[in-house]
Amino acid sequence: MRMLARTVAPARPHESEFARDVIAGLSARPKWLWAKYFYDDRGSELFEQITALPEYYPTRTELGILEERAPEIARFIPTGAALIEFGSGSTVKARIVLRASAVAAYVPVDISAGFLSSEAARLKRDLPHLRILPVAADFTKPFELPAAIRSRARVGFFPGSTIGNFEPSQAAEFLRHAARLLGTGAHLIVGVDLVKDEAVLEAAYNDAAGVTAAFNLNLLRRINRELGADFDLDRFHHKALYNRAQHRIEMHLESRAAQNVAVCDRMIAFAAGETIHTESSYKYTVESFQALAAQAGWSPAAVWTDPKGYFSLHALRLA
Repeated sequence: MRMLARTVAPARPHESEFARDVIAGLSARPKWLWAKYFYDDRGSELFEQITALPEYYPTRTELGILEERAPEIARFIPTGAALIEFGSGSTVKARIVLRASAVAAYVPVDISAGFLSSEAARLKRDLPHLRILPVAADFTKPFELPAAIRSRARVGFFPGSTIGNFEPSQAAEFLRHAARLLGTGAHLIVGVDLVKDEAVLEAAYNDAAGVTAAFNLNLLRRINRELGADFDLDRFHHKALYNRAQHRIEMHLESRAAQNVAVCDRMIAFAAGETIHTESSYKYTVESFQALAAQAGWSPAAVWTDPKGYFSLHALRLA
């Protein structure tokens, strides 16, 4: 018997995964929000501005490593392979690797669909010979690879020290997730920020121009827009500090006064000085990161660092 099709109404904003995560985080003690929600189109644009700031060393340092070591990195990318970039954002770093290697396809994966589309179109104009297959998805969760690359060797690319935004247990789980996606014998190229002087770290997340503050506060603006909340952004301010015991920079949004905020038909109370923990950025040594990767089945194949020892780029191999 033929089943009649049933129309399913789209989920209301208050029933979305975003809404559930926001309510869970703001109802917790202490309050928190997932850093992945920074990256709506505006958040992605602000982050690209951050990467060009004089205080923000990770991007220019990693770019320096990539430009100097591109031929060595390319040895870990088989001819005709597909390069899969997790959380691609800007394609600046991928372009260096793509030009140095003989990949057949590039698969940028990013949660910000609009930014992803514009970057893919720009790259296609510059590298018309390359097959570009963007995937709009949360790269931390299972997603489908394009059918066109399923028979090809796969190499993962995860630059930018984003691995540091995960709790260590979550970072290990992501590495296991990447292993399942890429398959036995695959390589993964990962950018990892290194432990260093606290003053350098804190300056990088408290820039004089206030771009990082705008990036952090944009998360509240997104909640207002998408979930109908009534955050007054002037009543919160950006705060970043180094947690020495955990080897991590923490970003918070601190309430300037006691206040109540309506979010998804709920009233969330804030005390004066209470914070929402919006991001952690863990810093590793080369050895501590390799030990973490080993928990997920990856073995070190190569590592490159800058002369100051600020940043590292790791080639990992899946046995």
